[in-house]
Amino acid sequence: MPFWPELNRDLVDTVVLVSLVISILGLIAVPRAIVRIPADYFLGPHPPRLPWADAHPVLRVSLTLTKNVLGIILVLAGVAMLVLPGQGLLAILVGAMLVDFPGKRPAELALIRMRRVHAVLNWVRRRAGRDPLLVEEAPGQDKQDPAP
Repeated sequence: MPFWPELNRDLVDTVVLVSLVISILGLIAVPRAIVRIPADYFLGPHPPRLPWADAHPVLRVSLTLTKNVLGIILVLAGVAMLVLPGQGLLAILVGAMLVDFPGKRPAELALIRMRRVHAVLNWVRRRAGRDPLLVEEAPGQDKQDPAP
């Protein structure tokens, strides 16, 4: 009886290629996106205003659509990286920051307030010579145990 991968050689080749592309995306795009986050992005109940908020409506819609599509691609790549090589959780976080959806800000703040997530993001930023991300304490958060 033939071995299953031999029967589906094209499928195996495709999966390996997709895995390689996602790994490269994770190693290059995710850290670059983390470095580009403004240090004060997580301060306050609302994210900073988009640079193109006052642009022509066609340009504003085009840029917002592009940002959302890129975010969805990063989220999907991050989900794949949970089982393939790569930085899955970071890709999901960065992709979710790009996508507009209801309840996004509270979800972002809950993620960034996790000690480990905050530490990893600031480690990437420190290696790139950027200031650490500033985060307000959650209401009722213990003041003796702040995020790094």
